[in-house]
Amino acid sequence: MPPFTRNPLNSDPLHRTLHHYPLLFGIPFLVVIVGASFALQTFTQTRYDLHDQKVTQVNKETELGLKKNRKKFDIREEYFKLEAARDDNWEQKRVPRLPGMPEWGLPPPEPEPPAQSKSSDKA
Repeated sequence: MPPFTRNPLNSDPLHRTLHHYPLLFGIPFLVVIVGASFALQTFTQTRYDLHDQKVTQVNKETELGLKKNRKKFDIREEYFKLEAARDDNWEQKRVPRLPGMPEWGLPPPEPEPPAQSKSSDKA
């Protein structure tokens, strides 16, 4: 008797089909995901519709209350208010420069000392 039988334990037709076509294994998962997406679409649409209805209702109520006591807006008036509120009590001060630093930019490069010849070093 051979150690392994030629007859597999799982010989049902579903197992054989999935064994021959492994891509069919993921189809139930995809069906559940796509079906759940379509099922949840109605719930999310209802949620957004209710939220939109609540926001427009509040806006209409506040709009009715604001139209009575509305003040006319003038951009020039707002500009002059800002100009009057600005604080002009400041003085520009210069930062003291380091010694040898020019007024603008980097300091001029220092000249290199003349190189001494090697023959003078030996003597």
